[in-house]
Amino acid sequence: MNNGLTVMLGVPMLDISNSPMSGINLVLKWLEDRILGVIILILISPLMLLIAMAIKMTSNGPVLFKQKRHGWNGDTIEVYKFRSMYVQDPGIREVVQASKKDPRVTPIGRFLRRSSLDELPQFLNVLQGTMSIVGPRPHAVSHNIKYKNLIPRYMLRHKVKPGITGWAQVNGYRGETDTLDKMEARVQADLHYIENWSLWFDFKIIVMTLYKGFFSKNAY
Repeated sequence: MNNGLTVMLGVPMLDISNSPMSGINLVLKWLEDRILGVIILILISPLMLLIAMAIKMTSNGPVLFKQKRHGWNGDTIEVYKFRSMYVQDPGIREVVQASKKDPRVTPIGRFLRRSSLDELPQFLNVLQGTMSIVGPRPHAVSHNIKYKNLIPRYMLRHKVKPGITGWAQVNGYRGETDTLDKMEARVQADLHYIENWSLWFDFKIIVMTLYKGFFSKNAY
């Protein structure tokens, strides 16, 4: 294998794990995201409209929340979500993970977060090409800056586009990561996905996501 040097967030990294997204794999992944993305977005559009109306009727502020995250190769992208928190002071820059009974979360936002319905607008990201349906979940920029120095190979998560669902999520590693062990387990699952990627692996994760449901006791 011809290993190169990649710089992500100012960290030079030896490429001991090349991205699977090249050649025919890149074409297959593009087709998967575009075809399934359009179909799913059409099917869920009535639900998204109802959620948007509920958010607007129960709290002040925009329906959608946009947050900067790191995408493929560490590039900065804007990820869409339904707003699930009360509008905060724009001067607050640090992103703090939501915790149990977090007062910042609106009543309907709590349901949206537990059910993962707040993430439905990310199908717009998929059609934009900044995200995939399946891939490592995109973390907040501040979390990447924190964990890249604590977890070996952490930034290799960015060897593929971030996803709406992923191998980590269907194995229970979603929601609050309040300990280093939890984040390490999520990262290991993400790296396993990247190192073993195939179209069938993606379909398996999608089916597991539907089968296991979207609710999680760890999502606040």
